[in-house]
Order: sequence, then structure tokens, then C-alpha cells
Amino acid sequence: MNTHTNPRPVVAIVGGGPAGLMAAETVAAAGTCDVHVYDAMASSGRKFLLAGRGGMNITHAEPYDQFVTRYGARVGVLRPMLDAFGPDAVRAWVHGLGVETFVGTSNRVFPTEMKAAPLLRAWLHRLRETGVHLHQRHRWSGWQDGALRFDTPAGTTLVRADATILALGGASWARLGSDGAWVPLLAGRGIEVAPLRPSNCGFDVGWSAHFASRHAGQPLTTVAATWSDDTGRRLRKQGQFVVTATGVEGSLIYAMSAPVRDAIAAHGSATIELDLLPDLSHERVLDQVTRPRGSRSMASHLQGRLHIKGVKAGLLHECLSKEAYHDPVRLAAGLKALPLTLRAPRPIDEAISSAGGVRFEALEGTMLRALPGVFVAGEMLDWEAPTGGYLLTACLASGVAAGREVTRWLARA
Repeated sequence: MNTHTNPRPVVAIVGGGPAGLMAAETVAAAGTCDVHVYDAMASSGRKFLLAGRGGMNITHAEPYDQFVTRYGARVGVLRPMLDAFGPDAVRAWVHGLGVETFVGTSNRVFPTEMKAAPLLRAWLHRLRETGVHLHQRHRWSGWQDGALRFDTPAGTTLVRADATILALGGASWARLGSDGAWVPLLAGRGIEVAPLRPSNCGFDVGWSAHFASRHAGQPLTTVAATWSDDTGRRLRKQGQFVVTATGVEGSLIYAMSAPVRDAIAAHGSATIELDLLPDLSHERVLDQVTRPRGSRSMASHLQGRLHIKGVKAGLLHECLSKEAYHDPVRLAAGLKALPLTLRAPRPIDEAISSAGGVRFEALEGTMLRALPGVFVAGEMLDWEAPTGGYLLTACLASGVAAGREVTRWLARA
């Protein structure tokens, strides 16, 4: 058994991702507690590093009032956290680690080097310099005799803490540490947990074998999609996505994943509309389709007039009936609003993030009502957001909030 006997209050933070590390930094900055971070992995910030592999998007530079709307139904509970530590604070924090940032053309904010590793190295170094103790290969397995129980390579370790912050993530990318194993541990203590669901995920379509064999892995660029949100409002966004062996994935698909996922749960499927020619009006497309084609096939006609070929041509055959394909009016309508039925979200372990988690009704601030002295941060909480820096910003903001609340709670104890 391992117990802490230091006269200063001990704060145990379970989870070494962005929320947990930010909570550790916040508590350590107060200078009144010993701070220990426990992580199941061999090193901290594994998912943080993966997120930065294609370019580390840390936050977003759109106007703040628009920024907060990206959190949907949870904006009311998240806004106080974001007001206290929002996009500008995130950029200032990164600059304080010696890493410069820039704003991309889509208003996404990136480190100048576009990499997560230098930022994480600088962060972990600063945490150690401020006295934060990092414990790796400590997998939390609940409580025992009032202490936190960890499974380690050396066996079971019990840790007694004056306050605990749980920041164990959701259930996406389990191999990086976010496996959702904490759900039954909290549910067993009477904590209300909304089921974990995939967010920012791909979807299965059920392609024909012919289409999948010819087009899996091919990107669709310069397209737009229209879908309905949970209020029935029609939304449209231009972007790109990739055809997979089973369906679709990519940034444009992730943008609609929450309402589409919920529609599938309610109705068994969801149909979106693809605009394969978003830069052309319906009238222009109809004019080009109905031009005389002589002896040319319709496929050759579309390629010559509208540059429709490859995966876009394949989609027309996949989603339109033969009758519609050979009817110029219906074909033009399909080019501008091609119905694509999505049948199931991909498994949560493939998702970029997850929805669900500890319900805010179970909390007083970030502290569990049923477990005084135990606080929750990050993706363990029941919220979701699109990609684009929104996820990371809210994780960091919730870590700051939990860290500040722990410090105040201990001061009153």
C-alpha cells in the first residue's frame, strides 16, 4: 500500500490528457497543495499527440459569441468555464509555453510548427518544474477503504487524497487510454452517467460491392451537404469527405455527426443531400445536362460538360435509379441534391470524440454531489462539440474550472 503523509493537502488527478494536465497546472499554481497525476498509459497526452499528427488545431478564432454556440445544448453549463478560459486564453497559454501560433484560412488556430509534440514536451517540463508529480502505468480501478485504487505493474496501489479530479476522457481511441472503463465505477456509486456515444464520427452507408471496390478511399472535394438538426432546421456546409469501404468519413461528415447520429437512433436511418457542384446554380447545371449530347453516353456528356467523373460519377449511379439517371431533369436535381442514406455511426472506438458522460445534474460546479471532494473534467462530462479546436478548448477550460474549484473547496475544508 502507498499512502501520502505530507501535511499539505494532496490532490490526485486521474488522467493525463489535456483536461487532467490543465487541472494539475491550475492547482499547482495556487501553491498550497501537493499535486499528483496518475495515468494508465506509459506517457501522458497520448491522444493529444495523435490529434496533432495532421496539424495541431488548438482552438478557433471566430467571434466568441459564435464560438460558444458550437457546444449546442450544453452551452449554458460550459459558457462560464469558457468565459473564464476561452480561445484567447488558450492562445496566451500556448505562447507562455514558448510556442507561437497562427490563424489558418478557416479561422482554426495552430502552433507555428503544426505539431503537438513540442507543445506537450514544454508543458510536461513546466509541470514538473512546478512540482507536479506524474505517475505512469497507474490504471484507476475505483475506491478501496476510502482510497483511490490503482493497478500498476508492481501490483495494487492505494492512494489517499484530500481531493480528486477525474479526467479519464470518453471512450474513443481506447488504445490511447480513453476506454470508458470508468462508467461502471461511477454508476456503481449512484452517479448519473449518460450513455457514451460516438461523436465526430463516420457512418455506414451499405455501398454495393461494385461501388466499394472501385471507390473506397477516394476523397470528394468541393462538395456541400445539407441535413436537418434536432429542431428540423436545414443546415448546409461545404467541405470534403472520404468514401470508405462501408460508408463515409471526414470533416464534412463530422460536422453533421451529432444530429445524424441522433436521427438514426430515433428513426433507423438518416438521409442527407449532397451537392456535387456547389459552385454552380441549379439552373446552370440543368442547362448543361440538357444540352444535346449526340452519340455520347450520359457519362461522357457529364464529364465533358460538368467534369463529373470518378467517385462523383460513381455516386450518381449508386444513389439514383436508372430512370432518374437518364432523365435530364431528375439527373440535374440529383447533381445538386443527391440523397445519401446513412444507416449507422461507426463504432465509438473509431470516433474522434464521444458524447455522453457524467450528467451535469449530478454536479455542483464540477464536483460530484454524491461524492464530495471528487471533481470531474474533460470528456468525462456530458457534452460534445465539432472538431476545429472546440474540443480541446473546452477540455482545457473544464480542467481550469475543476482546478480552481478544488483549490477553493480545500481552502474551506
